Amino acid sequence: MKAWTFQDHRQKQKLGDKKCPWSVGWIDPDGRKRSKTIGCKSAAERYARKIEGQLAAGTYQATDRVTWEKFRAEWEAKIGAGMEPQSCRCTLDALRHFERIVKPKLVKAVKTQTIDEYVAKRRTEPGVKRGTKVSPATVNKELRHLKAVLRVACDWGYMARPPKVRMVKEPQKIKDYVTPEHLAMIYGAADVAKRPKSPDFTPGDWWRGLIVFGYMTGWRIRQILALRWDDVSLDKATAITRHEDNKAKRDRQTPLHPLVVDHLRKLADASVGTGPGAKLVFWWPHNDRTLWVDFYRIQLAGGIVPTCGLEEASYPRKREKPSERAARPAHRHSTSCGLYGFHDLRRAFATENFDRMTAEELQAMMQHSAYATTQRYISMARQLKATAEKVYVPSLAPVAAPLDGN
Repeated sequence: MKAWTFQDHRQKQKLGDKKCPWSVGWIDPDGRKRSKTIGCKSAAERYARKIEGQLAAGTYQATDRVTWEKFRAEWEAKIGAGMEPQSCRCTLDALRHFERIVKPKLVKAVKTQTIDEYVAKRRTEPGVKRGTKVSPATVNKELRHLKAVLRVACDWGYMARPPKVRMVKEPQKIKDYVTPEHLAMIYGAADVAKRPKSPDFTPGDWWRGLIVFGYMTGWRIRQILALRWDDVSLDKATAITRHEDNKAKRDRQTPLHPLVVDHLRKLADASVGTGPGAKLVFWWPHNDRTLWVDFYRIQLAGGIVPTCGLEEASYPRKREKPSERAARPAHRHSTSCGLYGFHDLRRAFATENFDRMTAEELQAMMQHSAYATTQRYISMARQLKATAEKVYVPSLAPVAAPLDGN
């Protein structure tokens, strides 16, 4: 745990005793010999005492001249290989954008100023839709992945401390959720569905079971479609989501409401057999995209009116002038604009139950790993279900003027 000062003998022969700079040498916690050229002897002695103090206190951090390319390859092999494919893909996409814009050379050269430069240039790039810029939500998503990668570099001793990451301010929009009135409209129109086909149950029964299950459990659509009959007990009214099918990567048992059990029984009685439909509760033997398409059709048949219309904006294929491009609307309408997605069922579960359950119970039902995530849902639900009845109502009746002499 000792550091020493010295003069390099080659430099000493070349420059002489007086002009030769002093250096500091030490052995790091990994047993590697390190050195750094300082300058005058007094400054080298001060730096040696500093290194000795860090080694003794256990706060020493090596800042090697590790290239970003080497660190990137090491991160992919040690960290990225063990991540979920979707998370790894998003992280690699963020790293590619960062490398394309900033072009980092050394890991320790990535500073707060580097991150700010990346954000400033990334925000000006074109978005996915024509005529738009990259959204703040996309930039923040990339920053979160980049921040996690830089923390690994800090843990490995490749930089003294991770740079500060300033998140871009996003517009806080009110999220949609399936209201009870719209749920009844969607539920009543489920018979218009043509898929999935089965000789034992109708597509309407399948869709009604899916909608009720999602609305009354708060499960994500991926969890619902992966639910197996082996993990469902209709007698005990429970369902288990397995770690390989949920985001938290934990097995979790969820109690089922009697209404959910009644809808599942219609599918359970018909799903006796050895086919794939007998293993999955909500077996969907079609392309994933068709699930959303059929859900939109059911909503339209039930009377759900899209908020931004059904018209399809037609854009000219010819080369546009700058003035024409600026006048073109940034949003392209489609048949799904303003309709509900499956996550709106999950959001409806939080909105309708946040004041019926404790925050801990809601967190357990929605299977959030972090309590802060549940708090965001609760905060959003309070905005959506604001109680106007609790607002003070002043008296608006005119006060009679007092009579003269009284």
